[in-house]
Amino acid sequence: MTAISEKIVKELPVPAAGYSIVYFSGAALQGRVAPSGFGVRTTSAGRKAFIWFHRHNGKKHLETIGAWEPKAGGLTVYDAIDKCIKRKQAIAKGVDQKGNDVDARPVRTRRSQDGNKPAQMNVAALIDHFTKRYLDGGNLRTAGMIKSQLDRLVKPRIGRLGIYEVKRSDISKMCDAINDDHGPRMADLSLAYIRKAFHWYELNGHDDDFKSPIVRGMARQKPSDLERDRILDDDEIRDLWAALDVVEPICFRNYVKLLLLTATRRREVADMTAGELAGDLWTIPKARYKTKVDHTIPLTAMARELIGSPKSGFVFSTTGGSLPISGFSKSKAQLDKALALVRAKAGRQPMEPWTFHDLRRTARSLMSRARVPTDHAERALGHVIPGVRGVYDRHAYDNEKKMAFELLAAMVRKILDPKSNVVPLINKARSTS
Repeated sequence: MTAISEKIVKELPVPAAGYSIVYFSGAALQGRVAPSGFGVRTTSAGRKAFIWFHRHNGKKHLETIGAWEPKAGGLTVYDAIDKCIKRKQAIAKGVDQKGNDVDARPVRTRRSQDGNKPAQMNVAALIDHFTKRYLDGGNLRTAGMIKSQLDRLVKPRIGRLGIYEVKRSDISKMCDAINDDHGPRMADLSLAYIRKAFHWYELNGHDDDFKSPIVRGMARQKPSDLERDRILDDDEIRDLWAALDVVEPICFRNYVKLLLLTATRRREVADMTAGELAGDLWTIPKARYKTKVDHTIPLTAMARELIGSPKSGFVFSTTGGSLPISGFSKSKAQLDKALALVRAKAGRQPMEPWTFHDLRRTARSLMSRARVPTDHAERALGHVIPGVRGVYDRHAYDNEKKMAFELLAAMVRKILDPKSNVVPLINKARSTS
């Protein structure tokens, strides 16, 4: 339709339901030519308004120019065309109705014209958005670690790239670089974290046009390669205890020993607070436990000695309890050097690589060695019992767990001093139910 007037707008048909739009692109009135996308929207209630269909940051955008009600202070056809022309001129200069920067070009046009220039949002900005809206807004246990890794390893390598320009080859090169500097495990973790950020941004309606460039098969290791079966043998446990005596800070020594005696994960002990302790019980709240349920650990005398009598704050801390222990990589490196010296002095081969989590696996193996029933050992570690029994058996197993940890502590004492007369406790757990 090339003609437009007050009469034409007045006589536009009223739809039976919803609304209808009639476009007047290129229509002229008193020397003013309506821009492409200019039209009139008529509702089933008989109300008419001028609209303009155009591009807003590469997306289709339907903007209301104003109501057509000349006698009630609304816009005339001429005024609406004039206002739409000015809006088009403002958009061409990169400014929207609220004064924000916009880009009127379609996404494909921007890509072809800008080449490798970053888009309005680059990967670094997407990561910041993901951190603020997802990581900081939830109670994910590993949120801090994910944020640190994205900031430290991903941003410096692909952060400047626009989210529409980043390609699989860029992701692959990033993983190669991280693999060379930090190993395949760190490369795969970084890949998993940026995949999560891309996936979250794509699926939560933040950008209808964005598609993640990460596909299956880009990892550096197979899942089977990540499975560990490392446990520390008796000599290694004795050497570990000896090496810890010369490692600083002192709280780190007790921290590592408690990992073995409680069969817990690294952060579970590191974030222990005085408020979680009640007599001989330590309750890890569900908010920071993997299975999302409270996990209670009966503390042996050996474990209580390592914990001491904290009044408030974090138990293992170098800041008086205000912050939890940190700097694990530095302390672990110092510990490994001390271990190497201990083993060299004893005439033993260098210790095979090990992790803090290997202590949890070692503790579980020592429980089996002490003949702790499998169910009791699994519950002591906080594992979910599978199947029907896990659903219907709601018994707390407090006494059985206490016995499991007592047997574990007795086994550790015997390993540390094999010449002593320490006799492991009789496994009474077999007769309890």
